[in-house]
Amino acid sequence: MAGRTDKKSKIALTGGAAATEALRQINPDVMPVYPITPQTPIIASFAKMQAKKLVDTEIITVESEHSVMSACIGSEAAGARTVTATSSQGLALMNEMLYIASGNQLPILMLISARALSAPLNIHGDHSDVMGSRDAGWMQIFCENVQEVYDNTIIGLKTAENSKVPVMVIMDGFITSHSVENLEVLPDETVKKYVEEYNPKNRLLDVENPVTFGILALQNSYFEFKIKQEKRMQGAFEHYKNAADEYAKISQRQHDAIEKYFVDDAEYILIIAGSAAGTAKEAVDKMRKDGKKVGLLKIKLFRPFPYREIKEALKNVKAVATCDRAMSFGAYPPIYSDIVNSLCQISNTDRQIQPYVYGLGGRDIFQSDVKKVFDDLINENISSEIKFIGTNNI
Repeated sequence: MAGRTDKKSKIALTGGAAATEALRQINPDVMPVYPITPQTPIIASFAKMQAKKLVDTEIITVESEHSVMSACIGSEAAGARTVTATSSQGLALMNEMLYIASGNQLPILMLISARALSAPLNIHGDHSDVMGSRDAGWMQIFCENVQEVYDNTIIGLKTAENSKVPVMVIMDGFITSHSVENLEVLPDETVKKYVEEYNPKNRLLDVENPVTFGILALQNSYFEFKIKQEKRMQGAFEHYKNAADEYAKISQRQHDAIEKYFVDDAEYILIIAGSAAGTAKEAVDKMRKDGKKVGLLKIKLFRPFPYREIKEALKNVKAVATCDRAMSFGAYPPIYSDIVNSLCQISNTDRQIQPYVYGLGGRDIFQSDVKKVFDDLINENISSEIKFIGTNNI
C-alpha cells in the first residue's frame, strides 16, 4: 500500500483527517459506518482511501448507528480488528449496544466528534453526548488538538486491545474535527510495528477453541461479572499508561492521564477537558506574566478517572474551578463531581471548588472568560451554585 514509510512527516490536517490518517496506518479489518455531522468526514475520507486501495478494510454501511455498533460487536467477536466513528444523536442511539460491547470485553475503537444533543436541534460541539455514555464501560480519551487526535487514535487502539476494554477517542465537533492544524505523522512501518498484528485469544470463528458470547447471567452470577468488569476497567489505566509510554519512545510525545500546566506552584487551578484547554493556556500565560499563581489541569483520560493523579496535583492549591461542557440535569456537572470525589480523599481539606459550565451548543469561550474564572477564585467569589460562562446567567 502507498503511504508515508520512511520518516516522520509534518503536514496540515483537520482533526477528522488526522484520525483518518491514523486509521490508514492501522489498516483495521472492519469499519461499520453511518454518517452524522460533524463526524461524517472521518468515514467519508476513509472510504476514499479504501476505494484507492490504500487500506484493506471491509467497510459496512448500515441503516443506523444502533446497527453500526451491532456490526462492530459481531465483527470484533469474530476476531476482526474493528473501528468506527459517530457523534451526538448517533452515540445516543448506540447506547443499548455500548454496554454489550464493554460487557463482552470487545476492544472496539470509536472516534467521536463530540456534539450537542437535541432538543433543540444543534449540530455544534459540546460534551453532552460523551458524558451521557460515561458509565457505559468504555474508556474515554479527550483530545485538545489535531496532534492529540492522531496520537490518541493509535494509543487508543493499542490500549483497547491490551485491556479488552473498548475506547472512545473524543475530539470537539467542528472545533477540532474541522480545524486545520500542523501535526507530525509517524512512518507507516513504525505505526504498524507499534499496533502489531491483531490475533485475539477468544473469537467466534476459532472453531478449534469454541467460545460463547452473550450468555445469560441471572442473580447467582451477574453481580460477579460486573465486579470483574470494574476490575478490568481499573486495570485499563495501567494499559493506557504502558501504551502511552511506548508511544512516547517512537514519537517523543508523552501522553499522560492528565496534563499539568503551571500546576506545581499554582494557588488557583482551572480544570478542563478538550479544545478549550488551548484558550485556557493562553490566559494562564498572560496572568502568569502579571504575577498571578494560576495553573491549568487538563483531563485527557476521563474514564477510568485518574483520581490519585488529580488528588496529588491539587493537594496544595487554595481554590479550584471546574469547567464542564455538559450538564447533568438535576445534579452537579460531571467533571465537578469527579473532582470533588478526588479531593474528598484528602484529609482536612478546606479547598474551595467552584463549578462552571461553558460552551454548550458550540458557544465560544474566550481568554477573558477564563480570566474572570480565575478572578473569581482569587477574590473568593465562590459558591455552591453552578456558574455559566458566556451567558446572561438566567
